[in-house]
Parts: sequence; structure tokens; C-alpha cells
Amino acid sequence: MEWDLKRIVGIAALAAALAGCSGVVLNRGGYYAPVKAQNSPYYREQYRVQSLSPSYVTVHKGDTVYSLSRRYNVPIRSMIEVNNLKPPFILSKGARLRLPEPSVHVVQKGDTIYSISRRYNVDMSVLTRTNNLYAPYSIYLGQILKLPGSVVEPTERWVALKNTPAKTTVKKTAAKSAKSSKKTTRKTAARLPAPPDRAKAKFAWPVNGTVMNKFGSAGGGRHNDGINIKVAEGTFVRAAENGVVAYAGNELKGFGNLLLVKHADGWITAYAHNKEFLVKRGDTVKRGQPMAKAGKTGNAKEPQLHFEIRRGTKAVDPMNYLEKR
Repeated sequence: MEWDLKRIVGIAALAAALAGCSGVVLNRGGYYAPVKAQNSPYYREQYRVQSLSPSYVTVHKGDTVYSLSRRYNVPIRSMIEVNNLKPPFILSKGARLRLPEPSVHVVQKGDTIYSISRRYNVDMSVLTRTNNLYAPYSIYLGQILKLPGSVVEPTERWVALKNTPAKTTVKKTAAKSAKSSKKTTRKTAARLPAPPDRAKAKFAWPVNGTVMNKFGSAGGGRHNDGINIKVAEGTFVRAAENGVVAYAGNELKGFGNLLLVKHADGWITAYAHNKEFLVKRGDTVKRGQPMAKAGKTGNAKEPQLHFEIRRGTKAVDPMNYLEKR
């Protein structure tokens, strides 16, 4: 099971940066631009010059830039740029949008599905589904892999997009549209409080339970970026340290209801598979405070908590930073 939170941490990082919080760094170590399909020496052999998606799409009721990018597996940023879209990215029914060409990665010596997902900041499970790969996820030299449209885009426009309502009314007056745009902008730029000082050097255990899966390699090129703790459904999930809730949502399906808490000195903790939230984005929490109730949302098959500790976007082994019990 892949536990790469970099995509969702990136979203929280961008929101924090927009609000003046600079503790989270996106794409540390550099961003790798995907290779265009037509530039690959294997393009004619594997793609037969046939289009992988239509060149243009017509906007239907309920469509958003985000939903279209996911539907056609194209990066959101590219879709915004080729169509010269402006915040708050409200689409009109019947509008015709151009789709950017899908991006690909040509497998090189030493590549694994895990390393490729990390290189382009895409979720490994999405990458394998997009390319119809199954365990043990074997790939071969020269193979062309389509990169899903969930590539993290280091731009404020992604943040604005995430705050755009999924469904919008097409017929609006210019005055109402302008007013709506201003409201969206204010919502996007809502300032996160600065995280309070930490109470202790070590983090507290968020729940009491048995560790089911440890940090590190999970076999088959997979990697667990945290630990999984078995608990009874409904168990209180508590803050491991004083902090501010940077994200509370379920956009990364494998994690279900996910909380990210930003702490002083650039630390972030993540809590996944929750049944329900007791806090929201922007709330200041204290060490030991209940923030959610444990569950089995996402791809969890039994009640549990997936817990991560990150220094910026880098995952570390929680067992080295948690208090002894």
C-alpha cells in the first residue's frame, strides 16, 4: 500500500504559503518536468500516433477544471494555461476547452513505480491504475508510463481552484460574479494562525493501540511513510503536539478522512482513515486534544489510524520521534 502524502501536503503547503506561513517547502530538491509523448523515441511504437484524449471538451453542468483534469488525466496547471483561465476558474456551460497533451515518463535503468511517483509527486496508486499495472508492479526499460493529472503544481492557482465550488450557476449578473470572485479570493487567502510552541521535544501517541504496519518498505516497490495503529472504531484521535490544523478533508481517496496539523519548527503530523472530524482547518489544537474519531475510511479494511510525522515534506519514522510507552 502506498502512503505518499506529498501531493496533499503540497496542497496544505500552498495554502499556508498564501497565508504567509512558510514552514512547509514544496518539491524540495527540484521539480522534474514530464516528458512530452511526441518527444519520446518509443512514441510511434506504443502510441501509434493516436490521440490519448480528445483535443477539446465541452463543459457540461457541474464540470470544474479539477474534475476535467482528473477525467482526462492532464495536469491542472497545463489546462489552466492553455485555456488562459483566470481565478476563480468558474466554467460556463457549453464552453469549449482545449486539453493539453498528456505527459509521460520513459522508464530508465533503476526506475521503480515508487521512485517515479516520488519524482513527479503523483500518488503511486493513481499512477498504477492509470497505466493498468498490477502487483508486483513490474516495469521494463523504455516503457512509456502516462502521468496522471494529479501532478502537484506549485502555483497559487491550484489553491484557488481547490476552493472553487464544484457546481456553479451559469446565469449570473456581472455584479454577482464579481462579488462571488472576491468572496472566493478572501476564502483562499484566509490566514492560518501561527502554530504555538511545542509542549515537549517528543510527540505524544495519537491513539493507544497495536502497530500493524511499520515505517519503510512494504514490498513490491511500495513504501509506508508512517505507521498504522489498530484501534476500535470511534476511538478519539488526539493531537500529537500543539499545532494548527492545516488540512481537513478527503481528497486523497486512499487516506479517507485526513487531518494535517502544522507544528512549530516546520513539523507536520498526519492522521488518516478517520470516521469523522472534531476540528476544522485553521483551528489551534493542544497536545492530547481530541481532533477526530478513528474509522476505516479510504482503503482501510479495518478500523485503524495511519499516522505520519514529517519535517517539511520529508517523512520520518514516527517510532524515532514518539514518546516511549
